[in-house]
Parts: sequence; C-alpha cells; structure tokens
Amino acid sequence: MAWHEILVSTAWVTITHALATTEGRIAAVSVAIAGALVVASSFVRTMIPLRCLAVASNVGFLVYGALYPSLIMLMLHATLLPINIFRTVQMVRLTRRVSAAAQTSDLSGVWLRPYMRSRRLRAGQVLFRKGDEADHLFFLASGQIEFVEIGQVMDAGRLFGEIAFFAPDKRRSATARCVTDCLVLRIDELTFKQLYFQNPAFGFEVVSLIAGRLMADRQRLEALVAAGQAPPVVVAADQAAA
Repeated sequence: MAWHEILVSTAWVTITHALATTEGRIAAVSVAIAGALVVASSFVRTMIPLRCLAVASNVGFLVYGALYPSLIMLMLHATLLPINIFRTVQMVRLTRRVSAAAQTSDLSGVWLRPYMRSRRLRAGQVLFRKGDEADHLFFLASGQIEFVEIGQVMDAGRLFGEIAFFAPDKRRSATARCVTDCLVLRIDELTFKQLYFQNPAFGFEVVSLIAGRLMADRQRLEALVAAGQAPPVVVAADQAAA
C-alpha cells in the first residue's frame, strides 16, 4: 500500500472514530464552522466584523479542543478569545462615541480621551512653537492655553491642534503656551492611524467634526469682524491655529 493510501486510510479511521460519539460529532461540526469563519474573515475589510468572526471562530475551536480533546488548541483559543472580545468591545464603543459626537455636533473631542495620554504642564511652559512638526492632536482637560501670535486664550474642554495635524506641511502655525497649570491629553499620529484603519467610520466622522469645528470658528470670527472687534488677518491666523 502506498504512503498516500495509508494516510487517507488513517484519516478516514480517525474521522469515523470521531463521528461515532455525540461529543465527536459536536466537535467535528464546531471545528468545521470555526474553519469556515476563519476563511470568511479573509474577505472582510473592516475591523469590527473581523473581530466578531474571530470571536466566533475562537468559540468553535474551544468546543473542539474541549470535546476531542486538544490541550494546545484549547489553551491557544482560550487565550485569544478574551483578547478578541476586548478589542471588539473597544472598537464598538469608539464607533458609538464618534457617532454620538457627530449627531450632537460635539466638537470638544472628549470621546477621544480613552485613546490619549496625559501630560501636565506648568504655567508659562510652551506646548509647541510656531513651525514645529504637528505630530500630535491635543485635548485641554484643565487650565488655559494661549496661542501667542494671535493672542487667543483657550479654556479647558476643547480639542486643538487638529488643523496643522492634517495640513499638507504638518507645521504649527502658532505657539501654544500655558497661561495656567494645564493637563493636556494627546494622541500621536500612529495611534490615530491605527484607529482609522481599524474602523474607517472613525476617520470619516473625525473629518466631519473637524469641518464642523472650522465652520463654527469661522462664523464666530466673522461675527467679531462684523462687530469691529477683530481684524480679518486675525481670522485667518486663528483658523490656521485652531
């Protein structure tokens, strides 16, 4: 008997033996479904459906590993399951936060806080200077920051630095200096890109929010110009630094 015939015969005996019991049949169905889900995940382009398929396949392989049994498979997917569940929940929460912000026209950027790192600065300390590379997006959690070149003071609870963050030259158009002690949250470009590629809806909503922020700033500054409280040059500078 040729080696391939022996291999086929052995595999057939193994399958027949496995299907002889109820546990074996459940295990076979579970691993077949899990395998199909893995194949299906290869055609998924966005992260949330991919994570959901991963969770389902982990469950299928766990059932197979427990019933057949296979200790290595059981340990592997018992490790992967909570990771995939955590990442799925995280991305779903992010999507809901961004959607809620877009629906309510919340331009503060507070929904980004779970993905940002904090930094404390003293009064008078400079966060960034005009001409610096814009490699972070910021949220002012507490304190006040002044944009030196235009004399504008920003209170806590606002997202800032996003215009230069997305500008072609990626350079700051104004210097940001702390008027008081400040707590600043920041997110770097790499983390932002990861969030975008994991959930394209995130990027789309962020662009919508930034556009809304620009329109709000423009309307506010045009009202100041109309009232004679701010010259047109300040309007342009403020929009660039926002």
